[in-house]
Amino acid sequence: MFIGLDLGTSGVRAVLMDDDQNMLASAEAHYDVTRPHIGWSEQNPQDWVDGCRSALSSLKGENPGHMSAVKAISISGHMHGATLIDASDEVLRPCILWNDTRSSKEAQAFDKNPIFRKLSGNIVFPGFTAPKLAWVKNNEADIFEKTAKVLLPKDFLRLWLTGEHVSEMSDAAGTSWLDVEKRDWSDELLEASGMSKEQMPKLVEGSEASGELRPELASEFGLPKGVIVAGGAGDNAASACGIGATGEGEAFVSLGTSGVLFAANNSYRPDPESAVHTFCHAIPSMWHQMGVILSATDSLNWLSNITGQKPSELTAALGSEVKSPNAVKFLPYLSGERTPHNDSTIRGSFSNIDIASTSQDLTQAVIEGVSFALRDNLEALRQAGTELDRIIAVGGGSRSDYWLSLLATILGKPIDLPEKGDFGAAFGAARLAQASVSNAPIDQIMSLPKTAKSFEPNLNMSQAFDDAYQQYRALYPALRGVYS
Repeated sequence: MFIGLDLGTSGVRAVLMDDDQNMLASAEAHYDVTRPHIGWSEQNPQDWVDGCRSALSSLKGENPGHMSAVKAISISGHMHGATLIDASDEVLRPCILWNDTRSSKEAQAFDKNPIFRKLSGNIVFPGFTAPKLAWVKNNEADIFEKTAKVLLPKDFLRLWLTGEHVSEMSDAAGTSWLDVEKRDWSDELLEASGMSKEQMPKLVEGSEASGELRPELASEFGLPKGVIVAGGAGDNAASACGIGATGEGEAFVSLGTSGVLFAANNSYRPDPESAVHTFCHAIPSMWHQMGVILSATDSLNWLSNITGQKPSELTAALGSEVKSPNAVKFLPYLSGERTPHNDSTIRGSFSNIDIASTSQDLTQAVIEGVSFALRDNLEALRQAGTELDRIIAVGGGSRSDYWLSLLATILGKPIDLPEKGDFGAAFGAARLAQASVSNAPIDQIMSLPKTAKSFEPNLNMSQAFDDAYQQYRALYPALRGVYS
């Protein structure tokens, strides 16, 4: 038996998987994000511990016999968060999360130093960890001076589970402190940001052991002694492990809170100018590239709150056949944008609304706007040297056949929807747990799922959506010129 933990922004999920990768049980616990100021996004790390304890206790209560057979645990988690602890492993302040943009000035300053892009392979985005520490140094000097270790969110959870300060390559690649090609902390990058290697956790590969579960926790949750805690992965790399996107060119699109277009690579191919993220994968000798948009289903949820209709009701009103591009256009920059703009201050907008515009028009515009933003990601991946043949769809938005048909047409790529099953980050973490104690080949453990249905591009509508995409592309510089 194996346990996968996924530390999400809104809650933690635990899954129990057997050696044949059957999902036997799952449990969740939820917590809140606090936003004390505009652009801030924080969380209390103790909430993660409490949530994990609740989820594991639920698994124990429902599956005591299975829990006694667990061999390994692994952890996935939201990336880039800055969890600061002192020499006694006490938390010094709330964790600054991935979608916090307060450190935009610090990020710009780091990004002007060419060694960051050269060694990390990425733009220094405001959401990354290094500029967050620079903000703390500039604004909370007393806390900065007490910071003995900086841990990513899932690695703080690991500290509670094992007592060890350990991270792994895929998550560490999103800090701006990792030499992504060499898969190690960079002394140059740390020095350039006022940090030291002593403040960094030890690094392992995601499929390797990072420590053993503390005996008192094993006893509490009905687990045997000596349970291995594997390195795990950042949430997107874990999702790739869950969906089986671990070989060259294998790709998925995630229509979740944020949107991700992810492609696995067997070599290191940085192209920071494209605003594509180039990170280590969670398995040895593999990397990945991904474009990231900050508001995918979040955009539809926002519209849902405005209209008082459920997202499923909004999309159902569109019917099943993809419609011609809507005259109303939507820029989904509700929280700024990463790929391709690297702009934390831009905000979303509707354009070309008239007196006849309906709720259905706005829904169609939102879905098209998010899909055009993912087309931006596809073009950025092309610029970075990665061409995709087929794409697997995951996330809440993939439940809409309309959206997947539209997206296939806008991207010009077939999109495969897996058979019903759990292929998310928690499942990927469970697979990494299995890999940490198994002699089976990685590609056997991380196999691709069977396809339930495929969505082919509608070639009769391709030109119309290409033209609409160009109109969409023209809106960002115009809006930026007004609000910059």
